[in-house]
Amino acid sequence: MSAARQTTPFLFDTDFRRPKPSAEAMRAAEEVVLAEQAAHARGVQDGRVQAEGQAQARLADAMTRLALSAAGLLAAADAREAEREAQAVELAMLIARKVAGEALDAQPLLGIGEAARSALQHLRGVPHLVVRVHESLVDDAEALVKRLARERGFEGRLVVLGDPDTLPGDARIEWADGGVVRERARIEAAVAEALGLPSLA
Repeated sequence: MSAARQTTPFLFDTDFRRPKPSAEAMRAAEEVVLAEQAAHARGVQDGRVQAEGQAQARLADAMTRLALSAAGLLAAADAREAEREAQAVELAMLIARKVAGEALDAQPLLGIGEAARSALQHLRGVPHLVVRVHESLVDDAEALVKRLARERGFEGRLVVLGDPDTLPGDARIEWADGGVVRERARIEAAVAEALGLPSLA
């Protein structure tokens, strides 16, 4: 027979489907599946870690903003409270000044008598004493200071002079090497300074 005539018979019972995989191929396929599952699990875990990190960062940022906001509110509240306290003290000073001023206006000799008592406690050997008061109070102040001088044993010469620039209730008591000044404005300024307030004069 010639080579051209040699033919392979058609085999109808040949199975053309995929051949059965070998055990080695099955193991390789299982390893691929396991590797894919492990990679998927790692991806899910990494995603969770990243999401938790982002959530923690957002929470930290929110807490920082909240803390700053709270600090601002507290500072504003402290400032308002300090302002209210200052206003309350200033109001109390104004009321005290008005009440004290009305009392001194009604009885101006009280302040003069207080200043004279303070000065006369230490002036037993002084030869003379000059008291300056408002000109409308000369006679009354002279009677008061002379009585206080006698009570305290002062034997020097006593002169009471009227001064139109001295307010009623204020007094200047002078002797050779010293003196005492009683001025309502200076007392109010000292009180305001002690309380840390601007002068109310």
